[in-house]
Amino acid sequence: MKCNSGGMDRILRVIAGLVLIALAATDMVGVWGWIGVVPLLTGAIGFCPAYMLLGVNTCGIKK
Repeated sequence: MKCNSGGMDRILRVIAGLVLIALAATDMVGVWGWIGVVPLLTGAIGFCPAYMLLGVNTCGIKK
């Protein structure tokens, strides 16, 4: 897997994922908040399968 998400993208994904998980854990948004695991993991590993399918690359590394 090649990196396809850049620094700011990854930071925002991790923050959004943590917020969603925290809201789900405190029962403020219900069970759907656990979807925050997806942006948390994609931000942590730097690879987004949706970006690959759409041909998007926010990573600053040249091919």
